Amino acid sequence: MSPILIQGLQFLLSLSLLIVLHEMGHFIPAKAFKTRVEKFYLFFDIKYSLFKKKIGDTVYGIGWLPLGGYVKIAGMIDESMDTEQMSGPPEPWEFRSKPAWQRLIIMLGGVTVNFLVALVIYILTSWYYGDAYISTDSIKGGYEVTNPVLVDLGIQTGDNLVAIDGQRYENYEDLRRNLITAEEITVARNGQERTVKLPEDFLGQLSTGEDISLFELRIPFVVRSVPDSSHNKAAGLKPGDWLRRVNGAPITYYDQLPGMLDTLKGTAVAVQVERDGQLMDLSLQVDGQGKLGVYGGGGTVKDYVDAGYFNTVIKKYGFLESIPVGSQKFVKQIAGYWLQLKKIFTPSTGAYKGVGGFKAIFDIFPDYWSWQGFWNITAFLSIMLAVLNLLPIPALDGGHVMFLLYEMISGRKPSDKFMEYAQLVGFLLLIALVVFANGNDIYKAFTR
Repeated sequence: MSPILIQGLQFLLSLSLLIVLHEMGHFIPAKAFKTRVEKFYLFFDIKYSLFKKKIGDTVYGIGWLPLGGYVKIAGMIDESMDTEQMSGPPEPWEFRSKPAWQRLIIMLGGVTVNFLVALVIYILTSWYYGDAYISTDSIKGGYEVTNPVLVDLGIQTGDNLVAIDGQRYENYEDLRRNLITAEEITVARNGQERTVKLPEDFLGQLSTGEDISLFELRIPFVVRSVPDSSHNKAAGLKPGDWLRRVNGAPITYYDQLPGMLDTLKGTAVAVQVERDGQLMDLSLQVDGQGKLGVYGGGGTVKDYVDAGYFNTVIKKYGFLESIPVGSQKFVKQIAGYWLQLKKIFTPSTGAYKGVGGFKAIFDIFPDYWSWQGFWNITAFLSIMLAVLNLLPIPALDGGHVMFLLYEMISGRKPSDKFMEYAQLVGFLLLIALVVFANGNDIYKAFTR
């Protein structure tokens, strides 16, 4: 199956699952409070539906525009902008006739379900899969650093990332995740530590630069493939070969090779590779761009562990143990995402330049099928969906909650006309945000 198709299937399955569960969070309390739900849709059904069936008072369906989903609750001004129904007298089954506390529960139902879904996923995946991660203390030779922003700060390949904002991390993935929102980092070189303050617009510079890598693991050069178009196709290289020497000089890390080949453009070089535990001598041609014409990255994590580049830690949990472990992951993910949003809404950080749309979400999924990876990404997206829906923007759940809280505190209910205008403004704002986010995706696709 095509890698892009695998990504697409995961993307659609994850979003469809989250959309349906989110809308169920509104649907269930609405029905419990005897509020009529006229429509329950996955995706939007502008003009026509791919599927629809009416059961009782509700039409269940699938729209053709995969930008979300919705439930249409009677007596409520929502994204459908159906004001005709609101012109008549309130009916007992309508949303507007229910007490404010019931309306609040209905509006909070979607984000509540999304938070619960993420929490359950983190607990169950901790129990079923456990944790496996690369230990930062075991990493040999420091990290590969190529990003110009970091290089300009005096950080170089071989430096070790010791701490982020004063905190040390055992898990390499935790280190990478928290680096995104860091304000300062501590690096070590030759046993000496120094703290480097990152520029305020670090995320903005990172988002607009061609190189978005940060601190990458240093790994050996292991041949992944030799394309038919390669000028070294007949040289005898095979996938899985480990490059050990070039013109007698040892090659320990992949990142050492480009600089070495840059001085050997247009020449033949003697290389030594390791294949199945045996050393072999080959002759390869370096082209005018300093390339061998082969793809690296053919090793596995186990290969690198066996070769001593780093170690992995594997932890297994019983079901009861997985509850606090999964809950901790859940809380950390929410805190991290809130911090990212804070930076995005702070113009001086430039983080808004990195906001992505559907392509950015699509790219999160790997091009191979992994249920563990799928569920972890789905849990993160569920948190993202919940947090974004809580923003106090009319047309989002948070906007409705904001007006309901005002009503409950002041005792005054906003007029239907006011809610209609507020919904329209919120809808236009959301359209602008969608256009901006997806426009960022398009811009990056053409400029990188």
